[in-house]
Amino acid sequence: MAEWMEHIASLVGMNPWTVQAFAILLTALLADFIYRKFVNRLDRLADRTAHLWDNSVVYAGKKPASLLILGQGLLMAARVLEPHTSAIVFSPELLGIAQQLLLVATATWFAFRLVSGFENAFVHQRLQRNQEFDITTVSVLARIVRIAVVVTGILTVLSILEIPISGLLAAGGVGGIAIGLAARDLLANFFGGFMVFMDRPFSVGDWVRSPDRDIEGVVDKIGWRVTTIIKFDRRPMYVPNATFTTITVENPSRMTYRRIYEHVGVRYDDFSQVREIVTSIREMLQSNEDIASDQTLIVHFDRFGASSLDIMVYCFTRTRAWVEYHRVREDVLLLIGELIEQHGAQIAFPTRTLKIDSVPEAILAKHSESPS
Repeated sequence: MAEWMEHIASLVGMNPWTVQAFAILLTALLADFIYRKFVNRLDRLADRTAHLWDNSVVYAGKKPASLLILGQGLLMAARVLEPHTSAIVFSPELLGIAQQLLLVATATWFAFRLVSGFENAFVHQRLQRNQEFDITTVSVLARIVRIAVVVTGILTVLSILEIPISGLLAAGGVGGIAIGLAARDLLANFFGGFMVFMDRPFSVGDWVRSPDRDIEGVVDKIGWRVTTIIKFDRRPMYVPNATFTTITVENPSRMTYRRIYEHVGVRYDDFSQVREIVTSIREMLQSNEDIASDQTLIVHFDRFGASSLDIMVYCFTRTRAWVEYHRVREDVLLLIGELIEQHGAQIAFPTRTLKIDSVPEAILAKHSESPS
């Protein structure tokens, strides 16, 4: 091999060790090209399996392994050049440290991507099977594991570089106060996101609203700094997590039932029919399959209105879905109108009766003189 390298070097007019380093780099590039072809083929084979965990492993190792191949090629080429150069970057000590850093970086990157792959596979699998799960918990746990992986990698790098961690902690204690004051809002949002995870007032996919702020929509993502809410007009709203520690938040998605609360007015001329109308409406609601009869159900004559006799209708639907609720509510209101008609009564509309106790004689005389 050495004679072959010397022969090539003599032909191109280069030093043998330069040719050897170039050959190592070329081999590394070729190995990376073959590896990419192989891993792409492996990825297609993993897509054919029923489970998704093998896809996560392939996804996790695709780029870190490529980095390892190219990095190892560079280090091997540098070791070939090291005896023939006085550059400090090619010293054996630095090359040894670089070798360790390469392995730590590759392992940390692989573990980081593996956690993300497992998270995506878990969520996708549950969605395919229509299984209920808390995506917020999955997301937060995955973030915690990723942070632990990164911190472990950083501590390992500091250990390889022989940087004392205690000194960094002491320096951090001195500068931590200034950093904390400068990043007060950032820290407030971070701990706000942590409290949202601990208290669980809402999860991804919930419909939330706040009576204190103009906040209403569906939760799309809960981050460490902001929570993304998609409003009903499809505009995204980014709410800092610290906001949720100071406002009241309603979660209509966690309602067990939806309420129908209406007042239906009939004419004063139909006063004799009110009792029968109230009874008929109550019986209709009690027998309606869409109405939760085990919940509060009130149908009573409630008040003498300005131009109507008002009947209060108070009940709960079994469905919680917004669209289905409006269908049930529409059906109930139409049935109430039909029942009122069946009793020969009518739904009242605003009216006013003008009563005149006496008419001036001049007006009476004027009307008597006018032709009929």
